[in-house]
Amino acid sequence: MKNTIILLLFISPMLVVAQTTSTEKAGKESERYDSNKFSQMYDLLATPNMFRTASGAPGPAYYQQQADYKIDIELDDKNSKLSGSETITYYNNSPDTLQYLWLQLDQNQAAKNSQSPLAENQKTQEVFTPNSFANKFLKQGLERGFNIEYIMDSKGNALPYTINQTMMRVDLPTQMKPGEKISLSIKWWYNINNYKQDEGRSGYELFEKDGNKLYVIAQFYPRMAVYNDVEGWQNMQFWGSGEFALPFGNFDVNITVPADHVLNATGELINRNEVFTAAQVKRYELAQKTFDKPVVIVTQAEAEIAEKGFSDEKKTWKFTAKNVRDFGIATSRKFIYDAMAVQLNGKIVMAESVYPKESNPLWGETSTLMVAHTLKSYSSHTFDYPYPKAVSVSAEDQGMEYPMICWNFGRPDENGFTSTQVKNGMIGVVIHEVGHNFFPMIVNSDERQWTWMDEGLNSFMQYMAEQELGINFPSRRGPAKNIIPYMSGDKNFLEPIMSNSESIIEFGNNAYGKPAAGLNILRETIMGRELFDYAFKVYANRWKFKHPTPEDFFRTMEDASAVDLDWFFRGWFYSTDYVDIGIKEVKQYYVTETPTTALKDIKINKRRFGKENGPYLYLVSDNNLELSADKEQAFQVDSVKLLSDYVAQKFTVEEKATMKNPKYFYEVEFNKPGGMLMPIIVEITYDDNSKENFKFPAQIWRKNNETAKRVFATEKLIRSIQIDPKLETADIDVTNNRWPKVEPKSKFD
Repeated sequence: MKNTIILLLFISPMLVVAQTTSTEKAGKESERYDSNKFSQMYDLLATPNMFRTASGAPGPAYYQQQADYKIDIELDDKNSKLSGSETITYYNNSPDTLQYLWLQLDQNQAAKNSQSPLAENQKTQEVFTPNSFANKFLKQGLERGFNIEYIMDSKGNALPYTINQTMMRVDLPTQMKPGEKISLSIKWWYNINNYKQDEGRSGYELFEKDGNKLYVIAQFYPRMAVYNDVEGWQNMQFWGSGEFALPFGNFDVNITVPADHVLNATGELINRNEVFTAAQVKRYELAQKTFDKPVVIVTQAEAEIAEKGFSDEKKTWKFTAKNVRDFGIATSRKFIYDAMAVQLNGKIVMAESVYPKESNPLWGETSTLMVAHTLKSYSSHTFDYPYPKAVSVSAEDQGMEYPMICWNFGRPDENGFTSTQVKNGMIGVVIHEVGHNFFPMIVNSDERQWTWMDEGLNSFMQYMAEQELGINFPSRRGPAKNIIPYMSGDKNFLEPIMSNSESIIEFGNNAYGKPAAGLNILRETIMGRELFDYAFKVYANRWKFKHPTPEDFFRTMEDASAVDLDWFFRGWFYSTDYVDIGIKEVKQYYVTETPTTALKDIKINKRRFGKENGPYLYLVSDNNLELSADKEQAFQVDSVKLLSDYVAQKFTVEEKATMKNPKYFYEVEFNKPGGMLMPIIVEITYDDNSKENFKFPAQIWRKNNETAKRVFATEKLIRSIQIDPKLETADIDVTNNRWPKVEPKSKFD
């Protein structure tokens, strides 16, 4: 039988090779998975069990402890001192018998005997302001930390306890068996810090012009630590960075403050008629029915009168909160108070703000509206906000969150002018801190261990909420391109996202920015919005009011989407690999109907084609006319049949009408100098300036970790090829992303 060739393709004499970087082997410092970056994460994740399943959902034996609090506190405004007593009812829902309880004493992180300052490196500072020098070297430090007066059981018997820095162990007279509960009472006091001088996540801000203080009070009571199936007691010390791991419970809190103060806190106010005037109560009732803009409940004029009074009288505010993990308080005689209603699938939630006159007009115009927007945005991506309210507090130099209440920075200057930068910063922090109600106040991850599980997830949610404002908001974190400076930096100062909170060098980039960018890449580039949004919502609903681990998140995202993401989590969360994908080489071919005698030397791989004898299709390079393969057999060309003849004989008129007509063929070889796997996103620009986009999944690298090849058959000449034109993948080096290579402009140009 004669053999027939039906198509001849020749390489163009215009062979162009794209720039390849000198860091061909970069990224190899990553951990164990270099040999197979697509291997499953069995070596990194805990074995599934009855508490936490392989799907990422809570198991049939999942449990969590409960801690209920009844607290009475009093603020001594003149001496900036807080005194309190509390009764804790602790429920042992675990299968374990407990012989002691661990409580957190976070105020002790600033006590005189604290180890935290001693663990910090120092260097000589050559220039000081007089104020900073005096605070650092001259002033006697404030006596800080908890002063425990007693700990007693329900019968009034003293309970022995041991304080180890920021943790306190209470020894039980008899072991606490599964299913039992215990009550203990604690009396304590501490000096409140001026947080602008002495730092801290709470304290007071002094307004020197009028002598008033604005208090944001948190970590103000001895709090139960978490006991769970993952590590038993979470009693890691509070060094300052790793925030708080807390159980859920119910709170009844009575707060006594000067009578002229306006106060807001976690939970529902149950004695509103006792602490507000009749006119203010009426305004609040109007706010409960107003959905388009805030209603001012305590006016600026009323606040200005109050801030001059310094009343010696007292007033007690009473709050109750159900199923929360913590409690926060803000109080001042300077507070203006506004609120509006937010409707979430038929449920009414109050968005509220308290702020001094120094925050206007910015806060009156912006804060509560941003609270409302945040509740709507986050609820749409997770679950309907379950609490009755969310409060934003103006506290300069702060950005901190607690259930239903948070403190946020950003104020106008003395003339009431607000720059665009200050306004955007204020909007961003309000969205971020209000958003923390979802992560970790409800989806209650362990902040002491894994900062990214609340800050990273919340920064990603913040990015979506900012973009949903519809004003092209300049988000700091979320877009992949914004994390490139960090990921392209000195590897000696990088650590995996999966690092303990206290070990992170670049805290903002590692715990906030990189996780947010990674989640955005998952949503926009790897999974697509539909699959990502569904899986993310499944995770949020599975673990709301529970204690998830990173593994629960990783497993749920795969379980609910059917997308294998182990390669992504390995690289993005467990290593310091970076993305760098380039165009290594481009070979350009065209169709010819002119045969060449050189074809007689072509060999055929019989192992591939079996016993079939033509016709065959050839991609022929005039630089290499031999097809290298095992068990090759010489193949003699006896006749040539052109493609047009073949098509005419084999296909109907209707079939031919739908056929493509490729004239040019381009073999593109991609390389991966960076260690991080990622899809290859390609934009082709044709000679007529039209464009076409392609996306090849990360699995294109699964059999060759170094290079990947694709052939593009086109009807038009290709003018240029570009990888990742929209900067979706955090590619740190775009100089190798184009063919033909484009020389970057210098700063002079």
